[in-house]
Amino acid sequence: MKRFTTTAFALGLCMYAFAQEAPDAAIVSKIRKEGLENSKVMDISFNLTDANGPRLSNSPGLKRAQEWAMKQLTDWGLKNAHLEAWGTFGKGWQVDKYYAATTLPYYHAIIASPKAWTPGTNGPIKSNVVLIKADSVADLAKYKGKLAGKIVMMDAGAPLTSGIRPDFSRYADTTLAKMAEAKPAAGGQRGPRPGGANNMMAQMMKMREVRAAMSAMLVDEKVGLILTYARGGQGTFFTSNGASYALDAKPVSPELEVAAEDYLHILRLLRAGKPVEIEADVKTSFYDQDPQGYNVIAEIPGTDKKLKDELVMIGGHFDSWHAGTGATDNAAGSAVMMEAMRILKTIDFK
Repeated sequence: MKRFTTTAFALGLCMYAFAQEAPDAAIVSKIRKEGLENSKVMDISFNLTDANGPRLSNSPGLKRAQEWAMKQLTDWGLKNAHLEAWGTFGKGWQVDKYYAATTLPYYHAIIASPKAWTPGTNGPIKSNVVLIKADSVADLAKYKGKLAGKIVMMDAGAPLTSGIRPDFSRYADTTLAKMAEAKPAAGGQRGPRPGGANNMMAQMMKMREVRAAMSAMLVDEKVGLILTYARGGQGTFFTSNGASYALDAKPVSPELEVAAEDYLHILRLLRAGKPVEIEADVKTSFYDQDPQGYNVIAEIPGTDKKLKDELVMIGGHFDSWHAGTGATDNAAGSAVMMEAMRILKTIDFK
């Protein structure tokens, strides 16, 4: 299945168990006891994240985690743990190293990450930052022939706002009751969009056209590095892909996704006419020897002859982005699924 946050395919961690027709109170009690008193879910999470690192699709990190998962499932006594190809994914990719810092007007290490499936800088580079201002494709003409080897960034960035609410809060029972009583919105055809919405869509399409033309121009110009404003704030930023993972993907320029605080810091200096010099060194690797995508599969075989042709499947997508270790996206879900299978096997559920 496709992940809704990106065009990358999510790799499922799928495991099978045969179904029972009715709940068994004794089995439920054993499940609760094992889960509450002997949980291994944090150990599983540790191995999926800290021990094996980022799990970008088809990357060495994903393959490490898949190998660990198969061995662990086998050690727990599950049967037929293996990788099962689901189809062609494309190129793997990983960050080998990256470094970026301002050296003028003073030294400052930049919080950033290479965008997935983008190339490296082919060694250390140093350049004054060129600020590109372009509201139309025609505006790009003034930069042609001037960007070879340069570090560039766009004159854009959303202002940061302070958070005044907790990241998470628990719904009160009264709130949940109201949500349960809510009526679905009436169906029917949507009416015409308000004028403001149409104007916003037109602006978005225009900017998409400008960005596509800019990307092509920067490749032709052979820029040294692109700095991109990363979504996020308050010390956290979210990474994405800067190129396609397809085997025949078009070439792109090296690109760093920069934390909002650092991006806006550089942008303020440039808008004030202050020169900013940056040194950077980005190295990435591509892997195209095996473009197949794989699921991790393991089984608890059933024993009921009446249900021998039926199965219960549980799972969660196993991959992550590359700038972190994917704790919530989606080691948490995969760890819970593996723990569920461990518990069922440990209590000898059949």
